[in-house]
Amino acid sequence: MKQIMLHGVDDWRLDDIPEPDPGPGDALVRIAACGICGTDVSYVHMGMTPGRPIPLGHEMAGVVDWVGSEVTDATGIGVGDRVIVCPSDGGTGPMGTGGAQGGLTPVLHVPGAADGTRLFKVPDGMPLTTAALAEPLAVGMQSVNQSGAQPGDKVVVFGCGPIGLLALATLADRGVTDTVAIDLSHARLELAKTVGAAHVLDPTEVDVWEELKRIHGTAPFMFGPTPATDIFIEASGADSVIGDVLQNGRVDGTLVVVALHYRPVPTNYVNLLMKQFTVRGSMEYPERFEDAVELLARRDLSHLITHTLPLEAFGDGLAVLEGSKDCGKVMILIGDDE
Repeated sequence: MKQIMLHGVDDWRLDDIPEPDPGPGDALVRIAACGICGTDVSYVHMGMTPGRPIPLGHEMAGVVDWVGSEVTDATGIGVGDRVIVCPSDGGTGPMGTGGAQGGLTPVLHVPGAADGTRLFKVPDGMPLTTAALAEPLAVGMQSVNQSGAQPGDKVVVFGCGPIGLLALATLADRGVTDTVAIDLSHARLELAKTVGAAHVLDPTEVDVWEELKRIHGTAPFMFGPTPATDIFIEASGADSVIGDVLQNGRVDGTLVVVALHYRPVPTNYVNLLMKQFTVRGSMEYPERFEDAVELLARRDLSHLITHTLPLEAFGDGLAVLEGSKDCGKVMILIGDDE
């Protein structure tokens, strides 16, 4: 059986691996689609291997091929069901981020499927390629949860890659309409409009902070008025954004960091203190992973998938993510989209 495995720094391979040997609480899923995440790119370049090769892939959907004797009674899921796989640890190890399983394979062994937190049925009529968006949507959704955004709030999302776009989709779904998307790519800004961004800004063309004053109005501060933006979601991964938000944000503003920043980022804590600013991290998913599945059923986000490739072209998918700032979600197609 084939599996994308990471062996070291910039050393990934399409390996032959043994057929899985599942237990009574496990399931096997024939994977139809698995997204490539920016985390996968980071893992490849950093060689994130804990003394052994690791399988990649954590954004997957497919069809149940086999279930152990404990699974159906506990979950109602059986052979032939179309499912989204939640890759979170769940007590049996993460999938695609250092654990023993990963979704870039034709047949995925899902340990602990009987506990009800691994497999979620795909809504009727939804293509499995669209269903594979549930995991990154859950990440974007959790950033909105951490922000506490409510209708009437003024919100800015820095970075319109898949996570930023899916945060914007979540905001729109919740009635938060006064939103601004910021990105260097006009193609991604166009995608941001399709998921609900009311305004889009390219920081190479405008002064972002002056534009935010125009769009959101101003709030008083002892050293001069600031934009009245209530919430900033940092999904770009650009280190400078964090300092810029603290420098230019309003008193009592909120910053949620969902992008990965691997290096230490200098922070002016005087700004943090004087503005009584709230800074929160956002990791993984809402308490109910189903929230993401249900949003996908309400809103068609399939157009955010801009590239589809076969498993054998995984390297081309990595190259698209790194070489094109205009792409949306890059999806690996493995089996039939039943």
